[in-house]
This record gives sequence, structure tokens and C-alpha cells, in this order.
Amino acid sequence: MDILTKNPFQVWEHFKQRTDLFYEHESVYAEIVFPKERGDGFCAQVKKSPGENQAQLETSYFIGVDRFPNTNQSIYVAPKLNRSPIENTEDWVEVDYIKMLFQSLSNPELMEDLEELFIIKWDEEEIELKGQQDFLTPFLVVQFLGVVKNIVRKGLKKSYYRVEQNLKNRIKGKILVGQTIKQNHFKHKYLDNYCSYEEFGINGIENRLLKKALEFVKPYLYSHTGIIEGKGITDLFNFINPAFSQVPSNFDFSELRKVKRNPFYKDYTQALDLAEKILRRFGYNISNSSKTVMKSTPPFWIDMSKLFEIYVLGLLKKEFSNSVKFQYKTHWNELDYILKNKDYQLVIDAKYKTIYSTHYDIHDIRQISGYARLKNVRKELGITDDDAVVPNCLIVYPTFMDDCANFNNRPLLANPINTFKNIYKIGVNLPIQNNQIVKKN
Repeated sequence: MDILTKNPFQVWEHFKQRTDLFYEHESVYAEIVFPKERGDGFCAQVKKSPGENQAQLETSYFIGVDRFPNTNQSIYVAPKLNRSPIENTEDWVEVDYIKMLFQSLSNPELMEDLEELFIIKWDEEEIELKGQQDFLTPFLVVQFLGVVKNIVRKGLKKSYYRVEQNLKNRIKGKILVGQTIKQNHFKHKYLDNYCSYEEFGINGIENRLLKKALEFVKPYLYSHTGIIEGKGITDLFNFINPAFSQVPSNFDFSELRKVKRNPFYKDYTQALDLAEKILRRFGYNISNSSKTVMKSTPPFWIDMSKLFEIYVLGLLKKEFSNSVKFQYKTHWNELDYILKNKDYQLVIDAKYKTIYSTHYDIHDIRQISGYARLKNVRKELGITDDDAVVPNCLIVYPTFMDDCANFNNRPLLANPINTFKNIYKIGVNLPIQNNQIVKKN
């Protein structure tokens, strides 16, 4: 298949239009899909039917970089949304996805959900970034620091670890004969012994791996203050770093295969996985972490819909605390949130769609209406089977209005969707890169 020379082909979220991405192939039906890792749907897709001169390129709510199969052509999806309710306008902004992630990290209970935020295809060839922004590295760094912050708050895990040391006039553990002869007897130190023994403390292999990753992160933060919001992330690093001051950094990359995951320590499991990803992202070479520009990236996708979901949860938790239940499970259904307090009994769903500023999506309405009629959900809201009450439903959507930054003192049911009974919507403000409008390409 012949491919046009524009590479990577740069678009944005929720993009859908005809494109000259492919040359004409009258007799060939072409369909290329970048699938989601979980569930139905796609990150991006291209379709071209016989007789058509152009292909239809469509993206969903993922950002990232990937390569079209069996070609050298790649696609770059930027985090841009149209903040105008009028279609085909040029009032486009670039969403600050790093700030969304950073604000979400203040909720420790979200750590498990952060695993579902991205897909990285490490085994595929890297894609050259020709002037485009590197999304992946700051995303990994901020997420890593957020998880390690929770570890530091709880205290570093202690474990048994093996130590090899030359001891003077004593023996501890097992004598390593070869090393003892080489380092002591050949030098006429006949009373010294090179020994191997176990100690209990914070210097285990897991903490040494985290320390090594922090050493890679430090120069990256200093050389990328324009990409990651400086003060907040620097304060986070300065909070974490002293806790590892007594942990040695003598970690050999060959020891990665020895690192063990314990499901009892979920924070450690996530932190170790992210530490390995960061080391791999920099090619296990610390000099790469201080480069101001990353010239290539492995193919990856970041789920902005999931990021918006945990971002909204952070705002809800800040205002309503433990009155909010996240990912309430009932049978095969999983609701985004349930809010129950003296003022509200709500089924809440987060939808990463700007369409709600002027309209609605009928499929979303049917979905949240179905949730509200589940018996377990009605029981959770304190509604009995005998009640004819229809629970209130609320759809939270992204907006760029400055007065919608959070839920503080805002009535949740002030904006009904009048076509339906007891269904409401409310917008929450999304942070914008540099607070600047980005013109559509």
C-alpha cells in the first residue's frame, strides 16, 4: 500500500473526517483498527471502501502514537478538544493531561485504576517524533512519583537481603572461600574473611530499584520544567527523596529478573512496574534522562476517558468525601459513582464528551437510566422496591468554563436534561496547556 509522505500523520481526539492518508485503491477495501486493550472499541481506525478516493480516519478518546501495520506510516493523536459548541470552529485547546493526572494522584485509592490508563508496545520498533511533544515520558514520571509518595507515607518496606562483605577478624554467615583467598590471604590478612550473610532492613532489591529510578527521574525533572508543572512536581520529588537517603543505589540492571512482586504490597507492585518502564524508556542510560527532547517513542496509547473518570472522582471526593462510592459493582454492571448523603442520592456517570455543553448522547442516557433501575443500586440509595421513585441521575462532562473548576458550593441538579425525567448534567473544568487556545491544524 502506497502511503503519503506526511509522517507521523497528526490529528487529535474525537477526530473524524476524510483524509488523503492513503492513495486510491479502487479494488481494495482497507480497514486498519488500533484496538483498545480492554473491552470493545478502538483507539483509532481507518476505513476505505472500494471506489472511494479518500479514507475515513476516526479517533476516539485516546491520545498517543502508533504505526499503521505493514507500513512505515505512523499516527500521532494529540490531546486537543474543541471548546466551542459550534462545530467546525477553530476554538481548540490542548488539554493538560499531566495536570489532570497530578491532581488525581492525591487520592491513594485511585492507584489501582491508574494501571488501566495506558498501553505501551515495548516490543515494537520506536517511532520518531518529528517536532511533536513526547506524551509518554512525563506521564510515566508523574504516575511513578504519585505511587512512590504513598509508599513513603506508609514507610519503606523492610525485607531480608543478602550482603557480601569483607569482615575483619570475624565470621558472619557463610565464608566465600575464593574471595577470601583473593582479597585477604594473598595479602597476608589471614584473620579476615569475605562473608555472605542476610540482613533485615530497607536496603532490599525492591527499594534499590526505586532508588535507581528516582536517580533517573531527577535530571529529567530539571531539564523538563516547561513540560511538567514545576513547583508541584518538584515538591513531590523533594518529599520522596529523603526517605531513600539510606538506601544504596548500587542496583545492577541484571537484577531486574530477581525483583519479586508481592500482591500484598499493591503500591510496591505498581511502583516497581513503573520503575522498570522508566528505566526502559531511558534505555537504561541516565544520560538520556537529562535530554531536553526525546526523539522517539515506543507506540503507546493513553486513555483520556479513564483519566477523566479518575479526575472527576478526585473532585467528588474533595467535596463529598466518603459519601462517594467509586466503580460500584452489581452483577455484570459497574457504575462510575454513587453519591449518597443528606442532600443527594445520585447515580453519577463521567462522560468525556464536550457534546453535553449543548446537547446529549441518547446512548449515555439509556445507560445511566438502566443503572438507576437496578435493584441493588436502588437499595444502595435507600429506595425500596415499593417506592415508585426514579433515582436522580447526573452526567459529568468536560468544559472549559473557569467557574466550573470543582463541585464546591455548586448545586448538582441545577441543569436538567429536559427531555428526560430526573436526568441532569454538570460540567467540570479541564486544565489547559499554558492556558492558551490552540488553533486547529
